[in-house]
Amino acid sequence: MDDLKPILGCYGDKDIKTPNMDRLAARGTVFLNNACQQSVCGPSRASLMTGTVQVDETFIGGAKPGKRGRGAEGKALVLIIAQEKEKAAGRIRLRRIEDASSDSLEAAIKETVEPGTLIKTDGWAGYNGVKGLGYGHKVIRKTADVGDNLLPLCHREASLIKRWLGGTHQGAVSHEHQGCYLDEYTFRFNRRMSRSRGLLFLRLLQNAVVVEHTGYNEIALSVRGRKPKHKM
Repeated sequence: MDDLKPILGCYGDKDIKTPNMDRLAARGTVFLNNACQQSVCGPSRASLMTGTVQVDETFIGGAKPGKRGRGAEGKALVLIIAQEKEKAAGRIRLRRIEDASSDSLEAAIKETVEPGTLIKTDGWAGYNGVKGLGYGHKVIRKTADVGDNLLPLCHREASLIKRWLGGTHQGAVSHEHQGCYLDEYTFRFNRRMSRSRGLLFLRLLQNAVVVEHTGYNEIALSVRGRKPKHKM
């Protein structure tokens, strides 16, 4: 219900009449202080990327001393896959990966990109095996060092994601739930041009029914202090 805000009868709103949602809420548990993006996880990765895509990684997390770049510690490494649509980005996919090794990068690419797609990357050695997986591969920048912005779609998304997490969510996104926040961003971005808000709400409800159940213990993974006991 994050997209609509809790403007429902079951949340105490006296002006909004939602009898069906109220009956559904009465049969379950109403969370007053939690945002759950589980229903957007499915549509965020329901189809494979095609055409031409730019692929790069970014680190997400607070400022920490130490090594910068692909070897940084204490942050989450996220793979960004952005589809080229003229000069803008079409669809995107975001994946948290363990590291920047070829095994991690190739596994994430196989999950999200259709074979035969042209993939543009920098010269990082972890991408060297992409062509052998059935993809076209074009190295835009021979070096993996920071330099000219030759993968602008990925870099733009990295900036927008960090601004969204730091602004809208005030940086209060735990590592345990970060994957779901990335799915939420993907869902929002890929449907930013949709003119049918009702259809978006329908898709959310449909996916809320079919996606895997999320229990209280999963939602409360990063609660600080003593956790309350709930039987659900």
